[in-house]
Formats: sequence, structure tokens, C-alpha cells
Amino acid sequence: MIFVVLGTHELSFHRLLQEVERLQEQGTIQDEIVVQLGHTIYQSDKMKLIPFMNYSEMERYFEEADLVITHAGTGSIITGVKKGKKVIAVARRAAHQEHNDDHQVEIVEQFTNTGYILGMTEVDELESKLAEVESFQPAPFQSGREQMLKLIENFIDGKS
Repeated sequence: MIFVVLGTHELSFHRLLQEVERLQEQGTIQDEIVVQLGHTIYQSDKMKLIPFMNYSEMERYFEEADLVITHAGTGSIITGVKKGKKVIAVARRAAHQEHNDDHQVEIVEQFTNTGYILGMTEVDELESKLAEVESFQPAPFQSGREQMLKLIENFIDGKS
């Protein structure tokens, strides 16, 4: 099963769903597809579309997924990576009125450069990323939590 996550941003990300459905129609994607839509308005008889999910539903779909295709929101990316899933992240773009700015391009670049995900900035890259994901081995997630806590502790103790 492929879990497609669009997040909860108020602007639509239908461009990604159109590409997923096109690849499904041509036979490149043969898996069941479950989509967390958020505010994106989209109709499909090929994909299971769920606008919003509670925490336990999201967790269940992340767990069941063989692949996660997600917008480049850090929460969605990190959830997939922490669960050891192969993640393809797609930046929402301001030029397509999918976000207010292009900060998701930077997020995609950072997570891709660390080896956690396969990232892309345009949806027409999806077919090649799907071919690449077969051999992709994501880097094990390493949280910077301990380092951050130490920095805060040192600051509070006046050791900055």
C-alpha cells in the first residue's frame, strides 16, 4: 500500500494527486493508494481519499504503508523516516499556489542530502523516483534531540 500524505495546509496540492493517478492509470503504480487529503479537493475512483485523520488513523496508515509519498512538511517526513519507511517527498511550490513560499524545497534538499528520503521539487519526477525507490536504502534516523537539549541546558547554565 502507498500512503500519500498532503498535510493540512489550506492550499490545494492536487498536482501531486493528478500525477499519482496518471501513473496508476498507465500501470506504473499497481499498489492500493490511500490519500490523506487535508484541504485538497479531489475526486477519484482509483484511490481511497480521506480528508482528515486522527492521530491513531495516521499512525496506522504510516505503519501499514510499503511506501510513503508526502508533501515536504517536516512532520510528515519525520514520521515516515522514524518508522523506517521509504519516503518520497514532494515540495509544495509557491509558483503553483500550493504554499506561501518555497521553504519546502529547502526541506526536501536537506532530508535528501542526509540520505533519509528521495526528494523532488516537481511532480513530473515521480515516475523516476518510483523506479529509484526499489533500490533506495534510507539512512537510519538519528534525532538531534539530545544535542538540542544539551545546547539549551548549557545556555541556561550560562555555558553558552
